[in-house]
Amino acid sequence: MRYLIIGAGAVGGTIGARLADAGYEVTLVARGAHLAAIRERGLTLRQPEQERSLRLPATDRPDGRPLPADTVLVLTVKSQDTEAALATWVDAPVAGGGTAGERLPLFTAQNGVANEAAALRLFARVHGVCVWLPATHLDPGVVVANGHPHPGVLHLGRYPSGSDDTDRAVAAELTAAGFVAPVRDDVMRWKYGKLLGNLGNGVQALFGRAYPEDLAERVRAEGEAVLAAARIAHTDRAEEAAARGDLVRHRPVGGEQRAGGSTWQSLARGAGSAETDHLNGEIVLLGRLHGVPTSANAAVQQAVRRAVRERIPAGEFPYAELAKMLG
Repeated sequence: MRYLIIGAGAVGGTIGARLADAGYEVTLVARGAHLAAIRERGLTLRQPEQERSLRLPATDRPDGRPLPADTVLVLTVKSQDTEAALATWVDAPVAGGGTAGERLPLFTAQNGVANEAAALRLFARVHGVCVWLPATHLDPGVVVANGHPHPGVLHLGRYPSGSDDTDRAVAAELTAAGFVAPVRDDVMRWKYGKLLGNLGNGVQALFGRAYPEDLAERVRAEGEAVLAAARIAHTDRAEEAAARGDLVRHRPVGGEQRAGGSTWQSLARGAGSAETDHLNGEIVLLGRLHGVPTSANAAVQQAVRRAVRERIPAGEFPYAELAKMLG
């Protein structure tokens, strides 16, 4: 199969580069300085055991030529960019007739749990991906992947449930590219479990590595209470740890540990947006629907929006300001 990676950042860049290195045909979708750098000198993937620069086709939109019928779309943009990305690619023509939305499988390798429903409005074949992949994208044309001995674990399954031959075929090719890629009939249960873990991303982005652990536990506790009230099944820490085992350990790259998670990276790059409204905001939404208080998640959500708006550097949000939001 051929792969179109829509969002060649930390996750998408790692997946695309590894698939290309394994011999599969990959096209990257990027924008701005990152796209210019990939076109000029290729995508550099730095890993604990090696560094590779790959010359891959890169674009920012469909060019009017039909996509091959064996193309797999892998959506790896941040959740706040999902709707724009879907709208850009849904009507791309496919060889033999029809459009991408009608004919091609779309895999949502993203944090959060709202992307799949948004995709299913436009794409007939949607597959969820629960992503455990420690990677960083701060500099144009460069992705740093700290996972070892495997770069990441990618759980695949059909949305809203089940699995099919496409899941198994893509999983086999991801495995050949070095990933751990189990096929799950209940992939959204894994994604809701990952959501609980991602609720701390905003806390880390605001305060850095020395973030207040009690706040991180509080946003998770609110999340667990909300999912229980909504009767939404999710994995727990023990099940996730057993599945991950020692398959993906964080290793330094170039003598440096990973600086921070995806939300931290958005603030560090000055990206102009962050995914908190789709992580902590998902818990706030469900809490309001089911009558469960979510003041900590709401405060983190508000604080990250302020950090983005006022360009407060990653890790430097005043804790006293968050304390006021918490009341």
